[in-house]
Amino acid sequence: MSLCSSLRKSFIVAVAALFAGSATFAQDDVPSAPGQPAAPATLTFPTPDPKSFTADKPTPDDVNAFLKATWGYDPNLAWQTMAIAKTAVTGVSKITVAIGQRNNPSQVGQLVFFALPDGQHIISQDELIPFGAHPFEANRKILQTEATGPARGSASKDLLIVEFADFQCPHCKDAQPTVEKLVQDFPNARFVFESFPLPQHSEAPKAAAYGVCVQTAAGDATFFKYVEAVFTNQSGLTPESSDATLKDVVTKLGLDPAKIAACSTSPVGVGGVQASLDFARKLEVRETPWLYINGRGIPLGGIQYDQLKAIISYQAVQDGVTAAASSGN
Repeated sequence: MSLCSSLRKSFIVAVAALFAGSATFAQDDVPSAPGQPAAPATLTFPTPDPKSFTADKPTPDDVNAFLKATWGYDPNLAWQTMAIAKTAVTGVSKITVAIGQRNNPSQVGQLVFFALPDGQHIISQDELIPFGAHPFEANRKILQTEATGPARGSASKDLLIVEFADFQCPHCKDAQPTVEKLVQDFPNARFVFESFPLPQHSEAPKAAAYGVCVQTAAGDATFFKYVEAVFTNQSGLTPESSDATLKDVVTKLGLDPAKIAACSTSPVGVGGVQASLDFARKLEVRETPWLYINGRGIPLGGIQYDQLKAIISYQAVQDGVTAAASSGN
């Protein structure tokens, strides 16, 4: 089976993986690192060595503000900066953070990442990640302006959730019930769909182009019916049967399949898909299904729904969005 996701762990949601096999540090009642808030009484961290703070930038306060913006959605997490060290590359600092779970204080993990000289990015594993107290704001502004795909929900872009998906991706199909639940639980959010057909899926560009033409001919509401129908019939997206599958979907939507098929190979259909692809690459999306929540990018697959809902609610508060999620389960 072709994988739609590279299975990389986003920095935003990778913390849980640290505790599966992390080392357990000795638990002593120790002071916090410079500029770091004290750990709770039930969770203490190893004593940070002042000699480990050799870099001037970023400061411990800078690191804490970034981690609060990134991980603050989970009240069970606590962290402490253990080192901000110079490296052999001028302006690049190596940051070591101890991370613990309040409900499991005997287990503490460690994460290492590198801050770049621009003060606005870090590198963690193979990811280049925005850094700062408001690390997602730049992407948020780009998405508010350029995420012009089919939309539903609120007309306001104050809480903007953008999904990048591939119609031939099984993980994207599996994620659709989660997306539908989010639409119900966040009536104040605007949901935008952007096609991102991956190169290993031969029929995905065609399905995406049909989608562009369905939206052009019949509007956003019909487009989302098309999305549901194509994912339901995803097994028919093969070189031998994709034409018949897509034409059948279009016919059941009350549209002329011949017109939609012709549009899909025209500049309207092909250009629409290319524009969405270019947009995904501009944002450095590398896998599907991928979700942006006010600029905060996360892999949609493999996240518990309660965690996903907590991330969205937290990001809304961070961005001053007052409307709350519904209490539906």
